[in-house]
Amino acid sequence: MNIKSFEDLVNEYGTTIYKYILSLVNHKELAEDLYQEVLLSAYLAYPSIKEPCKYKSWLFKIAVNKCRDYWRKENKSKQFWKKEVYTYSASFEPTSIPEEELLHKFSAEQMAEKVMTLPEIYRYPIYLYYYQDLSLLEISKKSNLPMSTVKTRMKRAKERLRPKVLSLA
Repeated sequence: MNIKSFEDLVNEYGTTIYKYILSLVNHKELAEDLYQEVLLSAYLAYPSIKEPCKYKSWLFKIAVNKCRDYWRKENKSKQFWKKEVYTYSASFEPTSIPEEELLHKFSAEQMAEKVMTLPEIYRYPIYLYYYQDLSLLEISKKSNLPMSTVKTRMKRAKERLRPKVLSLA
């Protein structure tokens, strides 16, 4: 198979492949870079393709794989920032969260009384988070609620607790 037929392939499906990649990554420059990688991979593997009728699906598969490779690489980079970077600044003491400072000012008994005045849907996640030391993910699993619901209930519980705790101060 010669270069001319590969050019025909690019002319026929190139725009469609580019638009597909753009729809996956939602970033023009990134889509252009990935498109170039797809064309390069396709060009290098072009002589080995055995069924010419499957060119379009073959190009789409290469495009998807290139996007997946990019996302994996990006995800590893983000994990580095989540895990590794913070170990470099071990001597750095993060400032405490204002809500936690306020919680420590009052006895556990006073806080428990205020938490118990909350409606059940707000009391349960607050109790599990602060008194049982469960993470939001664990609370979500334990209560069979989506993570977003747990977060919303925690936020609303804190909003309802704030005036009650401030009245104690």
